[in-house]
Amino acid sequence: MDFDYSPRQREWMKRVGDFMQQHIYPAEATYAQQMDDARKKGNPWIVVPVVEELKAKAKKQGYWNLFLNESEHGAGLTNLEYAPLAEMMGRVGFASEVFNCSAPDTGNMEVLERYGSPYQQDKWLKPLLAGEIRSAFLMTEPAVASSDATNIATRIERKGDTYVINGTKWWSSGVGDPRCKIAIVMGKTNPDTDRHSQQSQVLVPLDAPGITVKRMLPVFGYDDAPHGHAEVELKNVTVPVENMVLGEGRGFEIAQGRLGPGRIHHCMRTIGAAERALESMCKRLLTREAFGKRIAQHSVWEQRVAEARINIDMCRLLTLKAADMMDKVGNKVARAEIAMIKVAAPRMALKIIDDAIQAWGGAGVTTDPGLARAYAGQRTLRLADGPDEVHNRTIARLEYGKYMEAPQRAAAE
Repeated sequence: MDFDYSPRQREWMKRVGDFMQQHIYPAEATYAQQMDDARKKGNPWIVVPVVEELKAKAKKQGYWNLFLNESEHGAGLTNLEYAPLAEMMGRVGFASEVFNCSAPDTGNMEVLERYGSPYQQDKWLKPLLAGEIRSAFLMTEPAVASSDATNIATRIERKGDTYVINGTKWWSSGVGDPRCKIAIVMGKTNPDTDRHSQQSQVLVPLDAPGITVKRMLPVFGYDDAPHGHAEVELKNVTVPVENMVLGEGRGFEIAQGRLGPGRIHHCMRTIGAAERALESMCKRLLTREAFGKRIAQHSVWEQRVAEARINIDMCRLLTLKAADMMDKVGNKVARAEIAMIKVAAPRMALKIIDDAIQAWGGAGVTTDPGLARAYAGQRTLRLADGPDEVHNRTIARLEYGKYMEAPQRAAAE
């Protein structure tokens, strides 16, 4: 067991870290200004110019599709090697897009890379890998408890050489981006078979007749532009049979393969967000005085800062362990560790961001230090890719299984 970063990790951390310092941190103010200008004009759903400029630089330098392992289209990094890079990206909200490593595109590219047909890869994977288009993943529905994927009610019905799709989805992240051209839609093709074989996933162009974006959903009042989260109605949307991914009844299998890496990518970025919040908190505490001394010298803040460092480092170690297990034994064997960090990381970050807001006082709840938006994002992450309760259920069942007889264990799983 070696807790040091490998020479290869250190090399990539330096390269990406230097790029962040030279290009991304200096661009934060420009990004904010360009988004403010777009909102004042009444349309925040734009392609942000500074991000496109940075994407071109990152791509030219080979910092592109870093998340995609076991693929000729990625940088050849393992999950463990990618983890500290994703942490760096998590320090700035738009950074992951600069490296073509932002959700939901990452998960969709992994699906198409691993399960897509040559036709699907040529038509949709290639432009996604090139960063020319964006995509969405339509799974969650307003009418059912979507934390149980078997509840999904959207119908995907075969009619001749086509599939006809009917249903309503929401929290369809990425739909607001004007470059969003394709969505992977999860729905039922056969409601009468066993519950884990009812679901399928199909590729649906967002300009297909019958698709209506009913509204963009606010997150704690934020529009989350320019990507956003939409409520989408699909009414008699027709796509060719070639758009079915992997085959009918394989949707649940694809979802499990997709969400494992996606969950841990979120957690990697969460570590970075927590580090940025701790940095903001410490700098604030060291520069303000109250009751005759620096706020940093009050014992309550020593306690909070110490706990923040402890909790960040604990979560980082668990994230790295999960990533290492995914590389060595696969996502299924690592499912307990993936579930544990998916619960632990956002909770940890929320506590640190909340303390940082407290350190900033009234300014903390404004948009000035960026903490309020960070809090909204991390609170949402406790729901995204499965709520805490679902992951805790997985952890508990695996724990119970250690003490059950074999037949009981099989039934519990």
